Amino acid sequence: MPPMPTKTPQAPFIQSLDRGLAILQLVARSKQPVSLGELADLLNIDRSSAFRLAHTLRRRGFLSCPPGRKDYVLGSSMWTLSRQYDWSNMLVKVAHPELEHLAKQINETAHLAIREGKHALFIDSAHATHVLAVAGQTGELVPLYCTAHGKALIADADERELRALLGAGPLQMYTRSSITGIKALARECAAVRERGYATDESEFAPDLRCIAAPIRFGDDIVGSIGISAPASRFSKELYPEYGEKVCGVAARIGHALAQTGSKV
Repeated sequence: MPPMPTKTPQAPFIQSLDRGLAILQLVARSKQPVSLGELADLLNIDRSSAFRLAHTLRRRGFLSCPPGRKDYVLGSSMWTLSRQYDWSNMLVKVAHPELEHLAKQINETAHLAIREGKHALFIDSAHATHVLAVAGQTGELVPLYCTAHGKALIADADERELRALLGAGPLQMYTRSSITGIKALARECAAVRERGYATDESEFAPDLRCIAAPIRFGDDIVGSIGISAPASRFSKELYPEYGEKVCGVAARIGHALAQTGSKV
């Protein structure tokens, strides 16, 4: 008689801690302050239990209440932790081999960037072997709205979010191709989400074309990776081919980040 299958025992967990983390996730994802009733409904518990959990998180600074209100937003402790955890260093460590591979594969300069306020910040680069090649630019800040890396970093933003981030416009024109209107930028972000990568059609610097894809950690965009080249060597016809390569590299980096995060 074959042996009976054994069930793999589940690791024990602390229910109250699990519920507290669920509260933080809900509040972080909400675009509006979250009420006590919403927290209770999420956890399927009574309001008094939800209040005790929320009060504990508030006491530790992970939740806060806006002035004059009783609902919840993320507190200062969350922002402090996010600043102390240096994503840029982690991203460079994980992405650099893929960055070098991309530069070698296409033989153009490749960049890695993160969002820094209203700008994209280049945090790493790998170079092409061409005599005429785009400079590394590590440490440089460039606008979000008229660069491939910038548009990749804000690809998930809608028109309302773009106005909150960049203002009502018009935006500064760097070249004749620069996007200067929020509505046009929102349409461009939608196009980036649709095709998976962003382009820079000499919008920030004359005679320079760029292509970049967002790097995702879960549902969040945490960086971008792409290539830049003189327009004379980087025709529009190459966008689909290079876009597929850049998207593939971005996906592999995202997967590597997820594996690294799961081991922390």
